Amino acid sequence: MAGNRPLWRWIAAAFGGVLAGLALPPWGCPPLLWCALLPLWALGPRHAALWAALAVLLSHRWLLWLHPLDWVGVPLGLSLPLCVFLWLALGAVGAALVSAWRLVVQQWGADRWSTAVLAAAIWGVAEVWLAQGPLFWIGLGSAALPGDPALAGLAQWIGAGGLAALQLLLAWWLWRLCSGGLAGRGRFARAAAAWLLVVLLLHAWGWALLQAVPLADRASPPTRLLVLQPAIPTREKFSWTQQQALLRRLAGAQLQAEQLGADALLLPEGALALGQQLLSPAPVEVLSGGFRESGAALRSALLRFAPGDVDPVQAIDKHRLVPLGEWIPGSAWLSWSGLSAVGGVSAGEASRLLDRPGGPIGVAICYEIADGAALAASVRDGAGWLLASANLDPYPVQLQRQFAALAQLRAIETGRWLVSAANTGPSLVVDSRGQVRQRLERQAPGTLLVEIQPLAVVTGYSRVGEWPLLALAAIAGIARVKSRVRQS
Repeated sequence: MAGNRPLWRWIAAAFGGVLAGLALPPWGCPPLLWCALLPLWALGPRHAALWAALAVLLSHRWLLWLHPLDWVGVPLGLSLPLCVFLWLALGAVGAALVSAWRLVVQQWGADRWSTAVLAAAIWGVAEVWLAQGPLFWIGLGSAALPGDPALAGLAQWIGAGGLAALQLLLAWWLWRLCSGGLAGRGRFARAAAAWLLVVLLLHAWGWALLQAVPLADRASPPTRLLVLQPAIPTREKFSWTQQQALLRRLAGAQLQAEQLGADALLLPEGALALGQQLLSPAPVEVLSGGFRESGAALRSALLRFAPGDVDPVQAIDKHRLVPLGEWIPGSAWLSWSGLSAVGGVSAGEASRLLDRPGGPIGVAICYEIADGAALAASVRDGAGWLLASANLDPYPVQLQRQFAALAQLRAIETGRWLVSAANTGPSLVVDSRGQVRQRLERQAPGTLLVEIQPLAVVTGYSRVGEWPLLALAAIAGIARVKSRVRQS
């Protein structure tokens, strides 16, 4: 049996990685994730690499739906290999990061509480940092939704990074119980009961935090918005037929917005082409995804059309660009500038605050929805509600559900209503407690009239960000150093 132990370690790592991939959104099942994390604490760096690779590949398998890429000029014979390469490369990056993390844990001693706290805090901060980079990570911090909103309620104070660290610590405690590390002298039953009590208390606290969030504000009237979901396949978007269909739907939505007394009409990312005007002066404010030129740079942006205008009067540019899709390293010196149908675009300012006359809002364009820190900063600067403008085609329903779960988490973190306007879905409204109130059927054209409440109360996470997590890492690091000094 001893000779088979290495094989069982690999099997455990593989099984844990598959469970982790399933536990992440769109399922969002924390208990399953805690079980999936057990091999990560118990096994070594090489096994952790396998665990991470499988978790990332399973949770990000929607990347394969980019195929075929012939609509953006990639030969059909290269399309599938390129999509598979991108998918495998993302898995390799995840494997390298988690393996390095586990190597550090091994050096410090995985069985010590100070190591566990420090390592969990590092993981949480790393997830927040990665969310600000070019890759679209579905991390442990998002695993509480949509299945466990009570636990997700803690994000009001600790954010997604804190949720990731918390779940790693719960899994570490569970691993110590299962491995017998807390079983001596009758301690197992007490430790197991304490673990269960802590889990229940955390859920009770999270639920209480959610119930304390206001849904309305007497000092600020509600805002009525009309969301247009064009449902035009990206691969056909620039055909004459689909362009005419979009213009007809836009004109109809403008008239409908006026008739329904909406304050603004919302369109998804990239709805308008470069330099495209509205067919007629906007009877209400229009917030639409589109493109604009800033000097010699092409920007993907959210454009604001004031009532009575056909040209945009304000814009907020997309900051996080899609690697290879919208931007590649050295694109200024290469003739090929990206896979997107519009070619390469340039990044805008990092701030996600659009300070409009109707009140400032926080804006996430496409997978900027993964960056909770940026949206929290916009709320800290005065945003009364959040707008997510996305395309999400040709991706499958899995990514759309992950997007919806991230939208719920962003609403909880900031205590703000969030409206998503997406080309093929999810077009929905989430209240300040993270509950989806209304949504349109995916892949079907339509409009959705929503009424939201701009809010002024600022959550703890929006105020302090990752500072509590960094302080926890510092405390655990000092404790670990002192422990090593005493041992020497």
